[in-house]
Amino acid sequence: MNKSNFDTRKLTLMAFGVALNIIGAFIALSLRLPIYMDSIGTIMVAILLGPKYAVITGVCGSLISGTFDVYSLYYAPVQISTGLIAGLVAKKGLLKGIKTPLGVLCFAIPTSIISAIITVVLFNGITSSGSSYIVQILSGLGVNKVLSAFIVQVVTDYADKLVAVGLVSLGINAMPKKVVASFCKR
Repeated sequence: MNKSNFDTRKLTLMAFGVALNIIGAFIALSLRLPIYMDSIGTIMVAILLGPKYAVITGVCGSLISGTFDVYSLYYAPVQISTGLIAGLVAKKGLLKGIKTPLGVLCFAIPTSIISAIITVVLFNGITSSGSSYIVQILSGLGVNKVLSAFIVQVVTDYADKLVAVGLVSLGINAMPKKVVASFCKR
């Protein structure tokens, strides 16, 4: 990427996306929600600017969130997957209207797999997220820990990404059409 790819408007939007990721993650962590809310800004940037900018936004959000939640650092690959695939799915028009649930599924499944692997291999199923409680309940009921983590990640990642896309859609729809169009020229 050369310097001309980054103008002030793009950098400002990316910085806003990083802030949304951090604030969302902090809220989810503080309230022990079973969703993560750490990819709202990544998805917004993916829709408005495309995958390469979304990947950078997501990784920056993970790095900064790591100052209050060390687990966040280890999940940077999830942000890379989210930014990349959400950007590609958005380009195909799958994050609009009735196609949204399918579009979200397209990037929720890969992120779920990556999240489940990180959760089980590095943390034995226990992280700072509220979803760890669900993993423990399933494990206590006799479900294998790997399967428990995968089931929980699929359900919570899909819900998390669907909520994020919904919030981003509301925000983008509230913006003047001319502003949105100026970002979508990629």
